[in-house]
Amino acid sequence: MKHFLFKSRTWVAAGLAVVLAGCQVVPKTGPDTTGPVDEPTPEPTADALPTDETRHRIALLVPLAGNNGDVGQSIANATTMALLDTSADNLRITTYDTSRGPRDAARKAIADGNKLILGPLMSDNVGAVLAEARPADVPLISFSNDTGAAAVNAFVMGHIPEQSVARSIAYARRQGATQFAALLPTGNYGDRAFSALKNSLRNYGGSLVATQRYDRGNANISAAARRLSSEGGFDTVLVADGARLSVQAALALRNDETRDLRLIGTELWSGVDALNLSSSMNGALFSAVSDARYQRFADSYKSRFGDNPYRISTLGYDAVLLMLRVARDWRVGRDFPVSQLRDSGGFLGLDGPFRFRRNGVVERSMEVRQIQANGVAVVDAAPSRFDD
Repeated sequence: MKHFLFKSRTWVAAGLAVVLAGCQVVPKTGPDTTGPVDEPTPEPTADALPTDETRHRIALLVPLAGNNGDVGQSIANATTMALLDTSADNLRITTYDTSRGPRDAARKAIADGNKLILGPLMSDNVGAVLAEARPADVPLISFSNDTGAAAVNAFVMGHIPEQSVARSIAYARRQGATQFAALLPTGNYGDRAFSALKNSLRNYGGSLVATQRYDRGNANISAAARRLSSEGGFDTVLVADGARLSVQAALALRNDETRDLRLIGTELWSGVDALNLSSSMNGALFSAVSDARYQRFADSYKSRFGDNPYRISTLGYDAVLLMLRVARDWRVGRDFPVSQLRDSGGFLGLDGPFRFRRNGVVERSMEVRQIQANGVAVVDAAPSRFDD
């Protein structure tokens, strides 16, 4: 496996075929109640975990039922894989089901003596989990991609859309893009993409000359794209939506006169195999974390669990690798050493290099990809190190 340099140190993610050597994963669910309860943190119950003298107790808070149950289970499975692949014998990761109430799950995790929480998945659950974790001085690392969920001792580990936009804009500027327009869905995601575009133009240069908003839907995005096209005066358009709707926008934006128009997408395009089926998407750019290690992970996952993983499940795997790195300086039974997460040199996982900034938001190394007639190609590789 390729080595990645992080300033003065190297750290290589473990291989994907190592047998279990003493690690333990304990699936558990929260209490039967479904809403927050303003009660004191309960004492450990009869079914509480046994005392650990050699393992760090870490709680995994993900939904195991409901609309996101399959995603949560995929993250939990990936966490198990990482423990197996690394033969980790110093971590005990216990899964708590947030679909039955995130605060209840957090309360149970705290009562069981966990010193760190991995999760929750959804940003709107972070507040409920913090309500239990903060008084107990237990930090959390959320799988959310919402930068607004970051707080004191609450870290955000997901793939951040703003970083994808910034990476693509920087590359497009080097390729000669100067006049930008934006096609944005109404709502939080569109707002975040627009903010990222404006910040990127401020940092890298270029002018914003036109924007159009729309409510998500084929007809709506096509109409907005036609309105944008009628304004003209731009050479590059950010389309902040998923692959299916972006194809509809491209059909409306590009014609014989505008075939050289540069299109930029977001991380939502990552992992979509059919992007190149429409010639209107040829040449379009987007940025995402590297997939160099993902296929091997996905193959191993399927052989173990009989199904394909969700792309986001690598966050569970990488969280375990991160914990193993931090555990070098973490004594069993002591509070989690939050300062170890702020290593400026960063860490290496399946999704490539990453580190946490002072505001608690992850920073990731991303590659730039271009949609071509025969597939999607990497045109600017993800940096292998952080230099600042």
